[in-house]
Amino acid sequence: MDIFCRSAVVDLFCGAGGLSLGFAAAGCVSILAVENDAACARTYRENFPGAFVFEGNIEDIEGFRRFDAVSDKAVDLVIGGPPCQGFSPLGKMSASEGRRNRHGSMNALCMRLLDAVRELRPKAFLMENVPQFLKSEEFAAFRDLAEKEGYSTAFGVLNAEDFGVPQRRLRGFTVGVLHGETSLPTPSGVRRNVGDVLADLPLDPDPTTDPLHFGRNPTVVSLERYRQIPQGGNRFDLMRKRPDICPRCWLEKPTGSTDVFGRLRWDSPALTVRTEFFKPEKGCYLHPLADRPITHREAARLQSFPDGF
Repeated sequence: MDIFCRSAVVDLFCGAGGLSLGFAAAGCVSILAVENDAACARTYRENFPGAFVFEGNIEDIEGFRRFDAVSDKAVDLVIGGPPCQGFSPLGKMSASEGRRNRHGSMNALCMRLLDAVRELRPKAFLMENVPQFLKSEEFAAFRDLAEKEGYSTAFGVLNAEDFGVPQRRLRGFTVGVLHGETSLPTPSGVRRNVGDVLADLPLDPDPTTDPLHFGRNPTVVSLERYRQIPQGGNRFDLMRKRPDICPRCWLEKPTGSTDVFGRLRWDSPALTVRTEFFKPEKGCYLHPLADRPITHREAARLQSFPDGF
């Protein structure tokens, strides 16, 4: 960890700051971040007050050196998670044709990270995306150009649960080191389950004591649906036990995703926490013990964000 102490980081496509948070834990200091979502940019500013956050489209940036945050400083690391929707199988399945086309047009944005690497010449870079990205034409072009810039690269798929995160989350990582050899990390040997991070939270959410520990107001029918799902179960349990309260669209689709309307297991890592985790019809988001979806606080803990973030 000492090699990262006080390393200056530029975070592109920074989101709320998850990658920066990890590097901060290793002793790095964020000096510049780029994000076009206003809520994410505000969250990043709150948690990394020493960084300058450019709130806008990365394609509008003509040069990264023009920012005072980096103009006269050596940048040690460039990190980022370019948009994944165009590479994600789930995004392709669930999106409309127009939305899929927009997602596809974002695929080339990974090259903006390479632009920053070329201009800032950091000691190393890291890029994160869905595993399918590593099989794309965009990745092949990115890696080829990065190596021509003098960076040795290593890439592969890592599972968050192998590194102490209470969640089975597969992501494709690419790392590059200037004029040196590199490799991906090996599993830490630390394992945490859902119960390890949720045990001290009240089963009945109280947003007056924790603003992020809040839930939805389910209907009577929704509550009865929740009660039918055992730990590790899913919509098929509801279809089998109570077809009378099961959505018709599910009854007409006897096969398909096994995580929809799923209930987490207390003694296992969560499945991947995706967008709209507060809607159990979107994935495996029912609390393992309470008949409700997980709260925002619980989702944050499953993502390994500390409560103070």
